[in-house]
Amino acid sequence: EVLLVESGGGLVQPGGSLRLSCGASGFIFANYAMVWVRQAPGKELEWVSTISPSGVTKGYADPVKGRFATSRDNAKNTVYLQMNSMKTGDTAMYYCTTTLGNREYRGQGTQVTVSS
Repeated sequence: EVLLVESGGGLVQPGGSLRLSCGASGFIFANYAMVWVRQAPGKELEWVSTISPSGVTKGYADPVKGRFATSRDNAKNTVYLQMNSMKTGDTAMYYCTTTLGNREYRGQGTQVTVSS
């Protein structure tokens, strides 16, 4: 069974930082790209970042470019999202996802709230 479990969310002030983690199981983690997406209240799901299976290639959405950084530890089956210089607009539920074959898997999400 494929399982993705996010953690690390919480309340942070504007300008602050958080580090999200996503633990994976049930598949060969090192073989698959991992994606972070987020969904703010009343808005559609938004792509945040992608990291290649090796971790060498990374991509970021324009709103987070230069502030967020994704990484992975294939020995620990874990992908991370380091979020710096956070803004109120970063408030959302954050999910990690991966696609195996033609099916997308997503964790339960972790809530991030940026507020003073």
